[in-house]
Amino acid sequence: MKCFEKLVRRHIISCLPSTFDNYQFAYRANRSTEDAINTTLHAALSHLEQPGSYVRLLFVDFSSAFNTILPHRLVSKLEAIGLSNSTCLWVLDFLSERSQRVRVGSHMSTALSLNTGSPQGCVLSPLLYALYTYDCTAIYSSNKIIKFADDTTVVGLISGGDESAYRDEVERLCVWCGENNLALNTAKTKELVVDYREKKADIQPLYINGERVERVAEFRFLGVTIDQGMTWSAHTTALVKKAQQRIYFLRLLKKNNLSERLLVSFYRGSIESILTYCICAWFSSCTARERKVLQKVITTAQRIIGHPLPSLEELYGSRCLRKANNILQDSSHPGHSLFALLPSGRRYRNIKSKTNRLKNSFYPRAVAFLNAVTR
Repeated sequence: MKCFEKLVRRHIISCLPSTFDNYQFAYRANRSTEDAINTTLHAALSHLEQPGSYVRLLFVDFSSAFNTILPHRLVSKLEAIGLSNSTCLWVLDFLSERSQRVRVGSHMSTALSLNTGSPQGCVLSPLLYALYTYDCTAIYSSNKIIKFADDTTVVGLISGGDESAYRDEVERLCVWCGENNLALNTAKTKELVVDYREKKADIQPLYINGERVERVAEFRFLGVTIDQGMTWSAHTTALVKKAQQRIYFLRLLKKNNLSERLLVSFYRGSIESILTYCICAWFSSCTARERKVLQKVITTAQRIIGHPLPSLEELYGSRCLRKANNILQDSSHPGHSLFALLPSGRRYRNIKSKTNRLKNSFYPRAVAFLNAVTR
Protein backbone atom coordinates (compact mmCIF):
# COMPACT_ATOMS: atom_id res chain seq x y z
CA MET A 1 0.00 0.00 0.00
CA LYS A 2 2.85 2.40 0.80
CA CYS A 3 4.36 1.75 -2.63
CA PHE A 4 1.02 2.66 -4.22
CA GLU A 5 0.76 5.77 -2.02
CA LYS A 6 4.14 6.89 -3.35
CA LEU A 7 2.80 6.63 -6.89
CA VAL A 8 -0.27 8.68 -5.93
CA ARG A 9 1.92 11.25 -4.17
CA ARG A 10 4.11 11.61 -7.24
CA HIS A 11 1.02 12.05 -9.41
CA ILE A 12 -0.48 14.72 -7.12
CA ILE A 13 2.79 16.66 -6.93
CA SER A 14 3.11 16.60 -10.72
CA CYS A 15 -0.35 18.17 -11.02
CA LEU A 16 0.36 21.09 -8.68
CA PRO A 17 1.00 24.49 -10.31
CA SER A 18 4.51 25.90 -9.94
CA THR A 19 3.17 28.90 -8.02
CA PHE A 20 1.31 26.76 -5.48
CA ASP A 21 1.77 28.13 -1.93
CA ASN A 22 5.33 29.45 -2.24
CA TYR A 23 5.74 29.59 1.53
CA GLN A 24 4.99 25.88 2.03
CA PHE A 25 8.43 24.25 1.96
CA ALA A 26 7.47 20.60 2.55
CA TYR A 27 7.09 18.15 -0.34
CA ARG A 28 8.15 20.68 -2.94
CA ALA A 29 10.97 20.28 -5.42
CA ASN A 30 14.01 22.36 -4.53
CA ARG A 31 12.61 23.14 -1.05
CA SER A 32 13.85 22.07 2.37
CA THR A 33 13.89 23.09 6.02
CA GLU A 34 16.98 25.15 5.18
CA ASP A 35 15.00 27.18 2.64
CA ALA A 36 12.25 27.79 5.21
CA ILE A 37 14.81 28.97 7.78
CA ASN A 38 16.66 31.17 5.26
CA THR A 39 13.40 32.80 4.15
CA THR A 40 12.38 33.48 7.74
CA LEU A 41 15.75 34.90 8.75
CA HIS A 42 16.07 37.09 5.65
CA ALA A 43 12.62 38.59 6.19
CA ALA A 44 13.44 39.32 9.84
CA LEU A 45 16.99 40.64 9.35
CA SER A 46 16.03 42.81 6.36
CA HIS A 47 13.25 44.41 8.37
CA LEU A 48 15.52 45.00 11.36
CA GLU A 49 17.68 47.25 9.16
CA GLN A 50 14.97 49.91 9.54
CA PRO A 51 15.22 52.20 12.58
CA GLY A 52 12.64 51.67 15.31
CA SER A 53 11.64 48.22 14.07
CA TYR A 54 11.41 44.81 15.68
CA VAL A 55 10.17 41.33 14.76
CA ARG A 56 7.76 38.95 16.48
CA LEU A 57 8.04 35.28 15.56
CA LEU A 58 5.10 33.08 16.51
CA PHE A 59 5.82 29.35 16.37
CA VAL A 60 2.40 27.74 16.11
CA ASP A 61 1.66 24.26 17.45
CA PHE A 62 -1.45 22.36 16.36
CA SER A 63 -3.12 19.66 18.44
CA SER A 64 -3.11 16.36 16.50
CA ALA A 65 -3.04 18.22 13.21
CA PHE A 66 -3.22 15.16 10.92
CA ASN A 67 -6.10 13.65 12.91
CA THR A 68 -8.36 16.66 12.37
CA ILE A 69 -8.42 16.81 8.55
CA LEU A 70 -11.96 16.88 7.18
CA PRO A 71 -11.95 14.73 3.99
CA HIS A 72 -14.81 16.56 2.25
CA ARG A 73 -13.22 19.96 2.91
CA LEU A 74 -9.86 18.62 1.69
CA VAL A 75 -11.42 17.33 -1.53
CA SER A 76 -13.06 20.69 -2.22
CA LYS A 77 -9.63 22.32 -1.85
CA LEU A 78 -8.04 19.75 -4.15
CA GLU A 79 -10.68 20.55 -6.78
CA ALA A 80 -9.95 24.26 -6.37
CA ILE A 81 -6.24 23.60 -6.93
CA GLY A 82 -7.08 21.82 -10.19
CA LEU A 83 -6.69 18.12 -9.43
CA SER A 84 -8.77 15.76 -11.56
CA ASN A 85 -12.12 14.50 -10.30
CA SER A 86 -10.92 10.88 -10.24
CA THR A 87 -7.94 11.80 -8.03
CA CYS A 88 -10.18 13.75 -5.66
CA LEU A 89 -12.62 10.84 -5.39
CA TRP A 90 -9.76 8.43 -4.70
CA VAL A 91 -8.47 10.66 -1.88
CA LEU A 92 -11.99 10.92 -0.44
CA ASP A 93 -12.37 7.15 -0.49
CA PHE A 94 -8.89 6.70 0.98
CA LEU A 95 -9.74 8.89 4.00
CA SER A 96 -13.36 7.78 4.54
CA GLU A 97 -14.81 4.75 6.32
CA ARG A 98 -11.48 3.61 7.74
CA SER A 99 -11.85 0.77 10.23
CA GLN A 100 -9.85 0.97 13.44
CA ARG A 101 -9.45 -1.36 16.43
CA VAL A 102 -7.48 -1.23 19.66
CA ARG A 103 -5.71 -4.31 21.01
CA VAL A 104 -4.46 -4.64 24.58
CA GLY A 105 -2.83 -8.01 25.15
CA SER A 106 -5.31 -10.65 24.05
CA HIS A 107 -8.27 -8.24 24.17
CA MET A 108 -9.61 -6.59 21.01
CA SER A 109 -12.08 -3.73 20.87
CA THR A 110 -14.97 -3.56 18.48
CA ALA A 111 -14.29 -1.91 15.13
CA LEU A 112 -14.83 1.83 14.83
CA SER A 113 -15.34 3.57 11.49
CA LEU A 114 -13.41 6.85 11.12
CA ASN A 115 -14.23 9.67 8.71
CA THR A 116 -11.88 12.34 10.05
CA GLY A 117 -8.13 12.74 9.81
CA SER A 118 -5.38 11.12 7.81
CA PRO A 119 -3.79 7.85 8.98
CA GLN A 120 -0.60 8.23 11.03
CA GLY A 121 2.49 6.88 9.31
CA CYS A 122 1.00 7.01 5.81
CA VAL A 123 3.16 8.25 2.95
CA LEU A 124 0.41 10.59 1.77
CA SER A 125 -0.48 12.16 5.13
CA PRO A 126 2.10 15.03 5.19
CA LEU A 127 1.32 15.99 1.58
CA LEU A 128 -2.44 15.90 2.17
CA TYR A 129 -1.99 18.11 5.22
CA ALA A 130 0.11 20.58 3.19
CA LEU A 131 -2.66 20.70 0.56
CA TYR A 132 -5.28 21.10 3.28
CA THR A 133 -3.52 24.23 4.60
CA TYR A 134 -2.53 25.82 1.28
CA ASP A 135 -5.04 28.65 1.78
CA CYS A 136 -3.54 29.58 5.15
CA THR A 137 -1.59 32.60 3.94
CA ALA A 138 -0.75 36.08 5.23
CA ILE A 139 -3.05 38.89 4.12
CA TYR A 140 -0.78 41.76 5.22
CA SER A 141 2.48 42.57 3.44
CA SER A 142 4.16 43.15 6.82
CA ASN A 143 3.58 39.51 7.81
CA LYS A 144 4.65 36.15 6.46
CA ILE A 145 3.35 32.68 7.28
CA ILE A 146 6.14 30.14 6.75
CA LYS A 147 5.10 26.49 6.67
CA PHE A 148 6.88 23.15 6.61
CA ALA A 149 4.10 20.53 6.73
CA ASP A 150 2.45 21.18 10.12
CA ASP A 151 5.25 23.43 11.43
CA THR A 152 3.84 26.94 11.01
CA THR A 153 5.56 30.23 11.82
CA VAL A 154 3.99 33.68 11.71
CA VAL A 155 6.60 36.39 11.09
CA GLY A 156 5.39 39.82 12.19
CA LEU A 157 7.50 42.72 10.90
CA ILE A 158 6.68 45.59 13.25
CA SER A 159 7.42 49.23 12.39
CA GLY A 160 6.78 52.28 14.56
CA GLY A 161 5.32 50.13 17.33
CA ASP A 162 2.17 49.42 15.28
CA GLU A 163 1.25 45.78 15.89
CA SER A 164 -2.32 45.94 14.55
CA ALA A 165 -1.52 44.00 11.36
CA TYR A 166 0.35 41.29 13.28
CA ARG A 167 -2.37 40.85 15.89
CA ASP A 168 -5.09 40.82 13.25
CA GLU A 169 -3.11 38.21 11.30
CA VAL A 170 -2.97 35.96 14.37
CA GLU A 171 -6.67 36.49 14.98
CA ARG A 172 -7.48 35.57 11.38
CA LEU A 173 -5.29 32.47 11.73
CA CYS A 174 -7.38 31.41 14.75
CA VAL A 175 -10.59 31.94 12.74
CA TRP A 176 -9.16 29.94 9.82
CA CYS A 177 -8.25 27.10 12.20
CA GLY A 178 -11.80 27.04 13.54
CA GLU A 179 -13.25 26.87 10.05
CA ASN A 180 -10.91 24.00 9.12
CA ASN A 181 -11.29 21.92 12.30
CA LEU A 182 -7.70 22.60 13.43
CA ALA A 183 -7.04 23.31 17.11
CA LEU A 184 -4.21 25.65 18.16
CA ASN A 185 -2.30 24.31 21.15
CA THR A 186 -1.62 27.57 23.00
CA ALA A 187 0.39 25.81 25.72
CA LYS A 188 2.99 24.64 23.16
CA THR A 189 2.79 27.71 20.92
CA LYS A 190 5.74 30.03 21.63
CA GLU A 191 6.72 33.55 20.64
CA LEU A 192 10.20 34.98 20.13
CA VAL A 193 10.76 38.75 19.93
CA VAL A 194 13.85 40.13 18.18
CA ASP A 195 14.36 43.74 19.19
CA TYR A 196 17.60 45.70 18.76
CA ARG A 197 16.21 49.12 19.64
CA GLU A 198 18.20 51.10 22.20
CA LYS A 199 15.06 52.40 23.89
CA LYS A 200 12.82 49.37 24.13
CA ALA A 201 9.19 49.94 25.01
CA ASP A 202 7.17 47.29 26.80
CA ILE A 203 5.86 44.83 24.21
CA GLN A 204 2.39 43.68 25.14
CA PRO A 205 1.87 39.92 25.37
CA LEU A 206 -0.08 37.98 22.77
CA TYR A 207 -3.25 36.10 23.64
CA ILE A 208 -4.82 33.26 21.68
CA ASN A 209 -8.33 32.17 22.65
CA GLY A 210 -7.93 34.00 25.95
CA GLU A 211 -4.67 32.24 26.84
CA ARG A 212 -1.37 34.07 27.02
CA VAL A 213 1.31 32.85 24.64
CA GLU A 214 4.62 32.17 26.36
CA ARG A 215 7.49 34.37 25.23
CA VAL A 216 10.85 32.57 25.07
CA ALA A 217 14.48 33.65 24.72
CA GLU A 218 15.33 30.86 22.26
CA PHE A 219 13.46 28.28 20.21
CA ARG A 220 14.36 25.19 18.21
CA PHE A 221 12.99 26.04 14.78
CA LEU A 222 13.01 23.14 12.28
CA GLY A 223 16.05 21.64 14.00
CA VAL A 224 17.98 24.91 14.35
CA THR A 225 18.10 26.83 17.64
CA ILE A 226 17.59 30.56 17.18
CA ASP A 227 17.57 33.12 19.98
CA GLN A 228 16.27 36.63 20.49
CA GLY A 229 19.66 38.12 19.63
CA MET A 230 19.94 36.15 16.37
CA THR A 231 23.22 34.65 17.60
CA TRP A 232 24.24 31.03 17.22
CA SER A 233 26.03 30.15 20.45
CA ALA A 234 23.23 27.90 21.74
CA HIS A 235 22.96 26.15 18.38
CA THR A 236 26.69 25.53 17.91
CA THR A 237 27.04 24.32 21.52
CA ALA A 238 24.33 21.73 20.92
CA LEU A 239 25.97 20.68 17.64
CA VAL A 240 29.38 20.19 19.23
CA LYS A 241 27.92 18.17 22.09
CA LYS A 242 26.03 15.86 19.75
CA ALA A 243 28.97 15.46 17.35
CA GLN A 244 31.40 14.65 20.16
CA GLN A 245 29.14 11.81 21.27
CA ARG A 246 29.47 10.33 17.78
CA ILE A 247 33.26 10.75 17.90
CA TYR A 248 33.26 8.11 20.66
CA PHE A 249 31.74 5.57 18.25
CA LEU A 250 34.24 6.54 15.58
CA ARG A 251 37.04 5.68 18.00
CA LEU A 252 35.44 2.30 18.74
CA LEU A 253 35.25 1.51 15.03
CA LYS A 254 38.91 2.50 14.59
CA LYS A 255 39.94 0.19 17.47
CA ASN A 256 38.11 -2.65 15.73
CA ASN A 257 40.22 -2.08 12.60
CA LEU A 258 37.46 -0.85 10.33
CA SER A 259 38.80 0.20 6.94
CA GLU A 260 39.52 3.85 6.22
CA ARG A 261 36.81 3.96 3.55
CA LEU A 262 34.15 2.77 6.00
CA LEU A 263 35.39 5.15 8.70
CA VAL A 264 34.99 8.07 6.29
CA SER A 265 31.50 6.85 5.38
CA PHE A 266 30.57 6.65 9.06
CA TYR A 267 31.97 10.14 9.66
CA ARG A 268 30.03 11.65 6.76
CA GLY A 269 26.79 9.95 7.72
CA SER A 270 26.82 10.47 11.48
CA ILE A 271 29.11 13.45 12.25
CA GLU A 272 29.46 15.66 9.18
CA SER A 273 25.68 15.45 8.61
CA ILE A 274 25.13 16.91 12.09
CA LEU A 275 27.66 19.70 11.69
CA THR A 276 26.36 20.74 8.27
CA TYR A 277 22.59 20.57 8.87
CA CYS A 278 21.21 23.88 7.52
CA ILE A 279 24.78 25.22 7.52
CA CYS A 280 23.90 27.88 4.91
CA ALA A 281 21.58 29.53 7.44
CA TRP A 282 23.95 29.96 10.38
CA PHE A 283 27.64 29.30 9.70
CA SER A 284 28.60 32.70 8.27
CA SER A 285 27.10 34.49 11.29
CA CYS A 286 29.07 32.42 13.82
CA THR A 287 31.88 33.99 15.81
CA ALA A 288 35.51 33.00 15.22
CA ARG A 289 35.50 31.13 18.53
CA GLU A 290 32.40 29.12 17.58
CA ARG A 291 33.92 28.20 14.22
CA LYS A 292 37.12 27.10 15.91
CA VAL A 293 35.26 24.81 18.30
CA LEU A 294 33.26 23.29 15.43
CA GLN A 295 36.38 22.78 13.32
CA LYS A 296 38.09 21.08 16.27
CA VAL A 297 35.54 18.26 16.01
CA ILE A 298 36.53 17.71 12.37
CA THR A 299 40.23 17.85 13.26
CA THR A 300 39.70 15.16 15.92
CA ALA A 301 37.82 12.94 13.47
CA GLN A 302 40.53 13.47 10.86
CA ARG A 303 43.22 12.38 13.31
CA ILE A 304 41.27 9.24 14.24
CA ILE A 305 40.58 8.23 10.62
CA GLY A 306 44.01 9.21 9.30
CA HIS A 307 42.48 10.72 6.17
CA PRO A 308 42.03 14.40 5.21
CA LEU A 309 38.49 15.74 5.66
CA PRO A 310 36.95 18.90 4.19
CA SER A 311 36.75 21.88 6.56
CA LEU A 312 33.46 23.48 7.53
CA GLU A 313 34.47 26.59 5.57
CA GLU A 314 34.83 24.51 2.39
CA LEU A 315 31.56 22.67 2.99
CA TYR A 316 29.73 25.94 3.67
CA GLY A 317 31.03 27.56 0.48
CA SER A 318 30.17 24.63 -1.79
CA ARG A 319 26.69 24.18 -0.32
CA CYS A 320 25.87 27.89 -0.52
CA LEU A 321 26.90 27.97 -4.16
CA ARG A 322 24.90 24.84 -4.97
CA LYS A 323 21.79 26.15 -3.24
CA ALA A 324 22.12 29.53 -4.95
CA ASN A 325 22.29 27.85 -8.37
CA ASN A 326 19.23 25.73 -7.55
CA ILE A 327 17.25 28.84 -6.57
CA LEU A 328 18.30 30.59 -9.77
CA GLN A 329 16.79 27.74 -11.80
CA ASP A 330 13.48 27.91 -9.90
CA SER A 331 11.52 31.09 -10.64
CA SER A 332 8.80 30.11 -8.12
CA HIS A 333 11.24 30.00 -5.19
CA PRO A 334 10.59 32.83 -2.67
CA GLY A 335 14.25 33.84 -2.86
CA HIS A 336 14.56 33.85 -6.66
CA SER A 337 13.87 37.59 -6.98
CA LEU A 338 16.79 38.40 -4.67
CA PHE A 339 19.25 37.33 -7.38
CA ALA A 340 19.01 40.28 -9.78
CA LEU A 341 21.48 40.62 -12.63
CA LEU A 342 23.27 43.90 -13.21
CA PRO A 343 22.87 45.59 -16.65
CA SER A 344 26.09 43.88 -17.75
CA GLY A 345 24.32 40.51 -17.38
CA ARG A 346 27.44 38.92 -15.91
CA ARG A 347 27.23 39.74 -12.20
CA TYR A 348 24.44 39.91 -9.63
CA ARG A 349 23.42 42.98 -7.73
CA ASN A 350 24.67 42.90 -4.15
CA ILE A 351 21.99 42.95 -1.46
CA LYS A 352 22.34 46.21 0.47
CA SER A 353 22.97 45.79 4.17
CA LYS A 354 23.76 48.20 6.98
CA THR A 355 24.67 45.56 9.54
CA ASN A 356 26.82 42.45 9.58
CA ARG A 357 23.79 40.49 10.76
CA LEU A 358 22.18 40.81 7.34
CA LYS A 359 25.44 40.86 5.39
CA ASN A 360 26.45 37.48 6.83
CA SER A 361 23.06 35.82 6.26
CA PHE A 362 22.48 33.37 3.43
CA TYR A 363 21.18 35.50 0.54
CA PRO A 364 23.82 38.27 0.62
CA ARG A 365 26.55 35.64 1.01
CA ALA A 366 25.10 33.54 -1.83
CA VAL A 367 25.16 36.56 -4.15
CA ALA A 368 28.78 37.16 -3.16
CA PHE A 369 29.69 33.52 -3.94
CA LEU A 370 28.02 33.70 -7.36
CA ASN A 371 29.87 36.92 -8.21
CA ALA A 372 33.17 35.38 -7.09
CA VAL A 373 32.64 32.45 -9.46
CA THR A 374 31.86 34.72 -12.45
CA ARG A 375 35.02 36.82 -12.07
